[in-house]
Amino acid sequence: MAGDTVASVLRQATQTLDHAGVPGAARDARVVLGHMMGVAPSRLGIMGPDPVSADQLALFQALIDRRLAREPVSHLTGQREFYGRSFQVGPDVLDPRPETEMLVEAALALPWDTVLDLGTGSGAILLTLLAERSGTTGLGRDISGPALNIATNNAVALGLGARVQLEQGSWADGLTRRFDLVTCNPPYISQPEYDALDPEPRLWEPKIALTPGGDGLQPYSNVSQQLNTVLNPGGYILFEIGPTQAKAVAGYLSAVGFAEIRVIQDLDGRDRVIHAQKPD
Repeated sequence: MAGDTVASVLRQATQTLDHAGVPGAARDARVVLGHMMGVAPSRLGIMGPDPVSADQLALFQALIDRRLAREPVSHLTGQREFYGRSFQVGPDVLDPRPETEMLVEAALALPWDTVLDLGTGSGAILLTLLAERSGTTGLGRDISGPALNIATNNAVALGLGARVQLEQGSWADGLTRRFDLVTCNPPYISQPEYDALDPEPRLWEPKIALTPGGDGLQPYSNVSQQLNTVLNPGGYILFEIGPTQAKAVAGYLSAVGFAEIRVIQDLDGRDRVIHAQKPD
């Protein structure tokens, strides 16, 4: 990579990524260089004439090479922002998406003291809810041990270790405790949709967190059948859903006796969250 100043290195990296067809080349180059230099990307503009050492250049080149292979920027930095907080991420967990913040907003509008997060992954949903509402406690479950390790690191980093439990398990299998709120962002992408995904999620994020195969609906059916066991009377379930899945998921909830079922749409007008309440 030619040049030995922040400006020239950044310019060359942007051109390299852009010529390779990597989307958001300029943004990605700035984020990666800022991470490598330990500064906010917004500061790079005033650092343009500053020299870049040979060691820094080699490290930056290695990171850019990984981005050329379409590894997500969040994996290069090890962090992803969600609801105003930074979460550790990596290839063992799904990157928290901005649209999932709608589920958090919906949960924070409800009355609850205890929450169960199924398929917790990085813990982004569960830990955000606990951080936003003092005095609450929660349990996060995931079938993946490596994912739970990351969730544990995030809980410690956010100072929430005393208010959260994390355990390995498939959905709510075997649970006998009851909670005021259940949240769940399961793998819901259908197999054909998964096969057509961009390289970043398809090659670098865990398939088990993205698709269950088939039509993508099986996790909703499984969890719905367990809700009466783990929800307190009058408690709530919030599912994140794909934009064509509302009718099917509402049907699963209705079949097990849930009322007050409604669909929350995202900013693009797509169905995004299913909200339902267990009868008293």
